Amino acid sequence: MAGKIPREFIDELLLRVDIVDLIDLHVPLKKAGNSFKARCPFHTEKSPSFSVNRNKQFYHCFGCGVGGNAISFLMEFSHLDFVEAIEDLARFVGIKVPREAGQYQSNKQDYSDLYLILERVAIFYVEQLRHHVQGNKAIEYLKSRGLSGEIAKQFSLGYAPDDWSILASKFDVELLINAGMVVAKDNGGRYDRFRGRLVFPIRDKRNRIIGFGGRVLDDSMPKYLNSPETAIFSKGKELYGLFELLEKQSKPERIIIVEGYMDVLALAQFGIHYSVAALGTATSKNHLDLLFRFTSEIVFCFDGDTAGQNATWKAVQESFPCLKDGRQIRIMLLPDGQDPDCLVREEGVTGFEKRLHDSQMLSDYFIEFLAQELNLATLEGQSQIISRAKPHVEKIPNGIFREKMITKLNELSDSTGLDVLSIQATIDREITSNTAAFQIKPIKPEHVVLALLIQNPEMAEIIEEFVDKWDEISFNTKNGLLAVLDGIETNQPKNTGSLLEAYRGDTEKHEWLTGLANMEVIPSDNDDFDTKEAFVGALKRVIELGKKRYINELLEKI
Repeated sequence: MAGKIPREFIDELLLRVDIVDLIDLHVPLKKAGNSFKARCPFHTEKSPSFSVNRNKQFYHCFGCGVGGNAISFLMEFSHLDFVEAIEDLARFVGIKVPREAGQYQSNKQDYSDLYLILERVAIFYVEQLRHHVQGNKAIEYLKSRGLSGEIAKQFSLGYAPDDWSILASKFDVELLINAGMVVAKDNGGRYDRFRGRLVFPIRDKRNRIIGFGGRVLDDSMPKYLNSPETAIFSKGKELYGLFELLEKQSKPERIIIVEGYMDVLALAQFGIHYSVAALGTATSKNHLDLLFRFTSEIVFCFDGDTAGQNATWKAVQESFPCLKDGRQIRIMLLPDGQDPDCLVREEGVTGFEKRLHDSQMLSDYFIEFLAQELNLATLEGQSQIISRAKPHVEKIPNGIFREKMITKLNELSDSTGLDVLSIQATIDREITSNTAAFQIKPIKPEHVVLALLIQNPEMAEIIEEFVDKWDEISFNTKNGLLAVLDGIETNQPKNTGSLLEAYRGDTEKHEWLTGLANMEVIPSDNDDFDTKEAFVGALKRVIELGKKRYINELLEKI
């Protein structure tokens, strides 16, 4: 099927899906007042704080703060991307996903051809490893590195013969070029990208081969070579060994990030099946977000040389925007000159796992790194570490971890230097619409109006009954309220879940709306709560105060 999934279909799909029925298939729910409850599937808890509301078609956990609609649930629970979640929901209600011509010029059939050609090339390389006369050299190399045939089979290791055009003689050349396996020169010449190398197929989490890595068997350079960026392969978004890891355990306790293919294979050889490697590029936020879909703890375990130390610090910097509550990152510093491959062979599984257990918390590593060459006993040293930390800490999402990091840094100084981080930001979330900012503070009537409107989009009609001229009313969240009303008028959502979906492409607004949707204005254990009455009461108060404020603003101008 080609093209973009129509917005109208997504809206219709959300109307057909009952989020209670969907979630109940994965997490048994129990009726509780006007909603359904369960223990949260996204964090460990003893008493149920995960709530699903049928009327709003929305779920929310009061423990860890997650929330969203049916699409969001499948993306988080089943580790799917957006399109995969749509396809799963469509199958759930028994309908087909239509496609429309438009922004997406490439189609699924084209990509299927790329996946197919790479799968065939991988099989060819495996055959060359086993039967080609040159393949013996690769087998001897694997044995010298202590790797078994079982590991070679598990990871589908192969051998690319030292031939400039062997792939072109066996497969479709244009597909090989599009898949990055054959290099096309400006003068019309073509040659195989991988030659005389041990090859490592790179799979995505759906077990599709998307590219290859190759290692020379001598001292020639470059030692490692990766597939180029293609329509189906992006180095900054994929990780070697992730599929094989998830095949062993879909919800690992932790995942180790190492530097290279051989590190992943060596650890797997010793029964440590929970490591992955970046593909010739630095660990990115995309990598971390992907891994945090499967685990709550990530360990950086890079080589114990200068390059490895630099890679560790770069990875730490990338991690700050990912550090939501419930997530944890550790730093496993290796001795100088060591890598995970050598270390696990030298110290064994017990020694390696002990180092893993004793690995440093990210917060400790971060402060120690910043404090290098600083004298924290002096005011100047304290000031410098605060200055160095500020741009990183500001990237941490609002929550407990951010607050603790700020507290920890403040403990290093008698001053209040971190006040510039605005600790209030850990309580208030702001979003800008046009030129005005609005904040979520549930104690004020304008926030009650916004929250109830998001939770009950049909109440937009009530506002029209009470407000004739917005120009004569002034309050902090006015632009936010008008933006929501405009969104409701444009998208005509039937419930909270549909309204949130309309803003999925706008991360800031989607997060802001989700925060409002999560706001517990209506007591969850009170079936008799009059939502309309609460909404009208708060709206009248907003209008009353807004008119007074408008008049005062006019008087100040005069």
